[in-house]
Amino acid sequence: MSDIDGMNVGPRWYVAHTYSGYESKVKASLEKTVENRGLGDKIFDIRIPVQTIVEKVGDVEKTVEVKIFPSYVYIKMVMTDETWHAVRNITGVTGFVGPGSRPTPLSEAEVEALNIEETRKVRLTFAVGDNVQIVSGLFEGYSGVVQSISEDMRQVTVLVKRGRRDMPVELEVSAIKPVD
Repeated sequence: MSDIDGMNVGPRWYVAHTYSGYESKVKASLEKTVENRGLGDKIFDIRIPVQTIVEKVGDVEKTVEVKIFPSYVYIKMVMTDETWHAVRNITGVTGFVGPGSRPTPLSEAEVEALNIEETRKVRLTFAVGDNVQIVSGLFEGYSGVVQSISEDMRQVTVLVKRGRRDMPVELEVSAIKPVD
């Protein structure tokens, strides 16, 4: 029995290091290898943790996927010589994360902390203190300064100058755009 087979403790999450930009190619190649070699009972899941970020500019939304951990692929597998070689020999894989040639499985706490499931965030093109133009609603045509942004990134409070005083107005994110 080899050193790798002695590590077999059932299905666990392991992290494979890849060349930069090869994450998707490694995932696709590994999925094909699992299918061709009949390793579905030993390699269960392959993931590249990404965040889906929605960038908003006025009414226009653009969705972008950003890798949370570039150059890493997460693999839920039973560690055996066969699975170790299957992953290690994929073009683009430089090795497993762990000391020397011994892959180290992630602990349950690490898996929960990483939240390998996909997440969705919103990235705005303006920040608190920026000058913005109101493009829809009751105050359309007015400009102001962003005073605050809600935690869910859906509401914005803008200080609009009316006469001699500033008036805080709460608006949807889509109702404003940055002033050029």
